[in-house]
Amino acid sequence: MKKIGILFGQENSFPQAFVDRINQKAEKNISAEFVRIDKVLQAEPLDYAVIVDRISQDVPFYRAALKNAAICGTAVINNPFWWSADEKFFNNALAIKLGVPVPKTVILPSKELPDDTTDRSFRNLAYPLDWDGIFNYVGFPAYMKPFDGGGWKEVYQLQNREDFFNKYDQTKQYVMMLQEEVVFDDYFRCYCIGGKHVRIMQYEPRNPHHLRYEHGKAPASKKLLDTVKDYVIKLNQYLGYDFNTVEFAVRDGIPYAIDFCNPAPDAEVTSVGQENFDWVVETAADYAIERAKKQKAGLDNLTWGEYVKTSAAKTPLVSPKPAKKEIYIGKVTPPVEIESKVKKTKVVKAAVPVKEAAQPAKVKAKPQAKVKKEKVVNKAAKKPVAKK
Repeated sequence: MKKIGILFGQENSFPQAFVDRINQKAEKNISAEFVRIDKVLQAEPLDYAVIVDRISQDVPFYRAALKNAAICGTAVINNPFWWSADEKFFNNALAIKLGVPVPKTVILPSKELPDDTTDRSFRNLAYPLDWDGIFNYVGFPAYMKPFDGGGWKEVYQLQNREDFFNKYDQTKQYVMMLQEEVVFDDYFRCYCIGGKHVRIMQYEPRNPHHLRYEHGKAPASKKLLDTVKDYVIKLNQYLGYDFNTVEFAVRDGIPYAIDFCNPAPDAEVTSVGQENFDWVVETAADYAIERAKKQKAGLDNLTWGEYVKTSAAKTPLVSPKPAKKEIYIGKVTPPVEIESKVKKTKVVKAAVPVKEAAQPAKVKAKPQAKVKKEKVVNKAAKKPVAKK
């Protein structure tokens, strides 16, 4: 019997629904359960063919246990080695190389010296930095956020140089990114599972958390959705994520990838809504079963992205004529529709309360080419402001 486990924290609805749906499918020699860890011995397996990881980003002990399980043959979703190495600034650089528009972004050294360092540890760092060059590149208004953070923590909106320095002084030992703001016409949040199954959801980040999918906007054009779909698949296949979300702010018809390092994305029914919840439960269950069937004990059963593969093979990052078989495009769900008919999933309450998500931070992006400077509109204006 091959077991599929889910490792989670404060979530209520998704883990139970995921386990129930796999067991309802009654696949031969496959079952699902909550992961249980009572000890972790070096080079000893955890007795799971597949583990879906929803919490190790916050629990280093779990991350270490998952790496140990992976080296013993468990297919961990998402790859814990790549997840440990990845961060948002690298993601932006990779997106540019792949031809996916992103906001102009720079990385900044921590305001305070890291522990166990002195000013002599930074003799290669120019002082002061070229602030004029940085500000001219990014522009104002702008946003500042940790280069490897998440959960809307330590995000600052900045109006000018003085505002920047006042808030930069508050960032302690965080390594921050300074990112231009995007005034957007539309916004999408997209699930991507298995690097091939995509659900595109129109989204309104200004609304309260539980109402962000009730946007009231007209459906987006097929051309725009096709472009977003292509970007979602490309980003996830190159990063190697099995379960991720990508967010886009659309300005003047151009979708800018605002945030695409979310390997434990929100899947709570109370925030994403019943239709989106049913889709992600059904698709994640099918994909986990697929991975369990392919899993081979004692071998590497992880997903490695095209970036890692091309690096190891010493081949170009982007092939002029990629083989068609390298990219499988799953059916994309337009807003308020689901990829296929799925069984309604009963929500089971857990004993642990759901942690309230913080409000998103607004981001602004400008295309790489020179464009006419835009004004950030106020709340009464028709164009909202993205602040990730």
